[in-house]
Amino acid sequence: MERDDSFNETQRVIRQQVLESIDLDRVDSLVGNRFALLREVIVMVQKTSQAMNRYISKDDLDVLSGAITDEILGFGPLRELLEDETVNDILVNGPDNIFVERRGKLEKTNLKFLDNDQLTDIAKRLVARVGRRIDESQPLVDARLQDGSRLNVVMNPVSLDGTSISIRKFSKESKTFKDLIAYGTLDERLANFLIIAGKCRANIVISGGTGSGKTTLLNALSQHISSDERILTLEDAAELRLQQPHVVRLETKMASIENTGKISMRNLVMNALRMRPDRIIVGECRGEEAFEMLQAMNTGHDGSMTTLHANTPRDAVARLENMVMMAGLNLPVEVIRRNIASAVNLIIQVSRMNDGSRKIMNVSEVMGVEGDVIVIQDIFSFVVDGERDSQDRIVGKFVCHGLSQRSALYAQARMMNLEHFLKIIFER
Repeated sequence: MERDDSFNETQRVIRQQVLESIDLDRVDSLVGNRFALLREVIVMVQKTSQAMNRYISKDDLDVLSGAITDEILGFGPLRELLEDETVNDILVNGPDNIFVERRGKLEKTNLKFLDNDQLTDIAKRLVARVGRRIDESQPLVDARLQDGSRLNVVMNPVSLDGTSISIRKFSKESKTFKDLIAYGTLDERLANFLIIAGKCRANIVISGGTGSGKTTLLNALSQHISSDERILTLEDAAELRLQQPHVVRLETKMASIENTGKISMRNLVMNALRMRPDRIIVGECRGEEAFEMLQAMNTGHDGSMTTLHANTPRDAVARLENMVMMAGLNLPVEVIRRNIASAVNLIIQVSRMNDGSRKIMNVSEVMGVEGDVIVIQDIFSFVVDGERDSQDRIVGKFVCHGLSQRSALYAQARMMNLEHFLKIIFER
């Protein structure tokens, strides 16, 4: 609801007085009960406005009291967006620009903060709720909220147009392959192939851009891991939700204010190798830990999975090479490529299309090294028809290119008596 300038000024003054005079002990006792806290705030706003001789209407009283309550709770105008299950991402670019992503599309909301001071106060409260601190000496924070949502805050002097908040919301339910088929991310034949690849303990890399659905697909794949395996999940922010009975979840740790106590992903991967895992699942490979991940895949931890940022399967291979080089081991590039070729079986490329949908664009098998080139062969690909349907959605089909009989995956399927299932998939 739009407000005139005089109301905005009144709102600012009353808000400031209420926040300065509030009984913090009383507030702390009501944090878990928004309705009770709202009643307390309404009384305080009424008393403050009367003492200041500033009149506000009943509607304005309700709006202002609700805004102050949400601010005390640490969410401000973001509360309704956090509670909206259709919202996947919340992106705040300064006090006047709050965007959300729904169904893969970005849209601007009509919500606003009073000013950058209020936005910064709320950002600090959000960060404080998870035991972190942000100020001018430490203007960047990456953290996980209590519900599992990922939080990133950037403030002055790094953010030039006001404090920036990015929240990737934590989905309450893991998506299954059945859900992803309904969304058009893949089709039934491709889903069945990926299930068999998981059962054959293929080492899988899921590649894609930000928000392309990598973690969602990784969660769906993990649901088909046998319940008698010991699985270690390693993440920067815990998003994986495995249902198997024997899962050990590890999470990286940022350095403290004193710049001590940091636990990196590479530390976690190295430690995981000492914990007798059957499979290791790394939420995202970003740097030097890729070397240890490849070593794990090459030394008996078949069926391991990870994600990384890349635009094509070929780019994913090049990115793996670069990340291994970051480990500082001075390995010849030929050795790195042979390590990748022997460790990784499948690369699944996912993309967010310009209609907002997510698609598996390629499922490619790493066949080996010929000369100084890693050979990649598509097993499935998504082909766009070039037209859109009546709802402006991209139309296309998943094309199966078959599986070479010299494929390591094919050989593993034969060993596990799954060869006939592969034949059924590829003959359909």
